[in-house]
Amino acid sequence: MDRMDRIEKLCIEKGMRMTDQRRVIARVLSQAKDHPDVEELHRRAAAEDSHISIATVYRTVRLFEEAGILERHDFRDGRSRYEEVPDTHHDHLIDMKTGEVIEFVDPEIERLQREIARRLGYELVDHRLELYGAPLAKGGKSAKDGA
Repeated sequence: MDRMDRIEKLCIEKGMRMTDQRRVIARVLSQAKDHPDVEELHRRAAAEDSHISIATVYRTVRLFEEAGILERHDFRDGRSRYEEVPDTHHDHLIDMKTGEVIEFVDPEIERLQREIARRLGYELVDHRLELYGAPLAKGGKSAKDGA
C-alpha cells in the first residue's frame, strides 16, 4: 500500500470507507499549505483524477468536517475555506489585499483571552481569532495614515 497521508489515516481510524476519489481528495488536503476552498480543492483533485466531480468534493469535504477531520473557515471572502483540524491551536491573520492567510500563535493574546473570560466569570474552553489587515506601506504607515 502506498504511503498514506495524515487525513487518509484519520479517516481510516474513524472507520470511514475510503474510495479512490476520497483518497485523492484526502491527499490533496494533506498536501495543502494554504486554506483552499472547494473549487480549489476540485481543481487540484481533478488534476490527479479527472473523474472527480465538484459534487464529490463538496460531499467529501462535508463528510470530513462532520467527522472532525477538517475545520471550515469563513474569512469574509464569500467562500468556505478548509484546513485539517490542527494538533495545536493557532490563530489567523488574513491579508485583505491578497487573501493570504497567515497562521500565528501569540502567548500574550492567549493569556489575555483567558483573563478576559475569567474576569467575566467564565472559563475559556475554546475560541477562534481571525484578524483582518492590510499591508503597511513602506515606512510602516498604514493607508489610513496618509502614506
